[in-house]
Amino acid sequence: MPPRNAAERAGRIRVGYLSADFHQHATCILMAELLERHDRARFEVTLYSHGKDDGTDMRRRIERACEHFVDLRGQSDVQIAERIRADGIDLLVDLKGYTRDNRLPVLAYRPARVQAAYLGFPGTTGAGFIDYLIGDAVVTPLEHADRYSEKLVQLPRCYQPNDRQRARPAPTPRAALGLPEHALVLCGFNQPFKISKDVFDVWCRLLHAVPGSVLWLLEWNGQVRRNLEREAQARGLDPQRLVWAPRVKPADHIARLQQADLFVDTWPCNAHTTASDALWAGVPVVTFLGETFASRVAGSLVRSVGLPELVCADVAAYEAKALELMHDAGARADLRARLVAARETSPLFDSAQSARDLEAVFTRLVARHDAGLAPDHLAAEHDAAE
Repeated sequence: MPPRNAAERAGRIRVGYLSADFHQHATCILMAELLERHDRARFEVTLYSHGKDDGTDMRRRIERACEHFVDLRGQSDVQIAERIRADGIDLLVDLKGYTRDNRLPVLAYRPARVQAAYLGFPGTTGAGFIDYLIGDAVVTPLEHADRYSEKLVQLPRCYQPNDRQRARPAPTPRAALGLPEHALVLCGFNQPFKISKDVFDVWCRLLHAVPGSVLWLLEWNGQVRRNLEREAQARGLDPQRLVWAPRVKPADHIARLQQADLFVDTWPCNAHTTASDALWAGVPVVTFLGETFASRVAGSLVRSVGLPELVCADVAAYEAKALELMHDAGARADLRARLVAARETSPLFDSAQSARDLEAVFTRLVARHDAGLAPDHLAAEHDAAE
């Protein structure tokens, strides 16, 4: 059964999202409210799940968030493609890219009229069967278009959605977290594989510059702890100044994050969902813009939340900005207050607007196809009031 043509599509646009991560996962932590906010009068949304049902509240919420939830676990690529084609999907959005449990071969069968990549993978797929990559003017500037096999289409605000309904717990006491009560706490809660030698060099210099400060890191495994403590010692730093945090549930993570004074980003792969967590918890994030999608995500987030002064041009400026804030408690307090207010006022946390922005992009893409136009790079369309 071929995809519907424009004449057959009268009425709502049928959008399908394809992912293995419709459960307690970073993708849903970001997307849950956006999915709930889709305009059902204009869009018929189907989630095609080829991942586990983990039985969590998030899984149940995501199942309720859409009009149709299709569990395709155990089915082949061909079977999944045939189901999507039979459902007459106008626009299929892959949320995985080259991440664990992806089913990119499904899209190779061209089951939908228009196919796009979004959110899950910060870079090009190099796949000729994906028409568009959905980003924004910061992560995917049009001057970088020659680096992508897909055509770039930009959202007018940050490409990464957020959930304004997420937890707002009280801070966990520092003593319960193993943090010194009065120390300045730098937080580097990215996954350890993002911590390169150059990143760790800067972080150790910052700790040397502010006696008594500590670096708070995620303890993903024992090997990470041994290696980083060894590297700290090699840089003349007492390993006791590294404080380790275990993996915990999302609400507990937000509760503890509030005890950090400053979040220091990594490169060339930034904090992504981790940066949104920190900003939601009221923790300023210092980052800088690199030359790749993955190295520009935190910059887009920080700008969108209203703190462009924390987005630096290079490593030297990043180190200088972090050191400046480490020495200025008043500036940190001001930034924290602005972030707490941003939970209600910032475009970054406006899920309803994120849904409208994404729907406007979906409409543009389908309209181009209906008009017989080939995919092309599309700059952001901003609101008339902006």
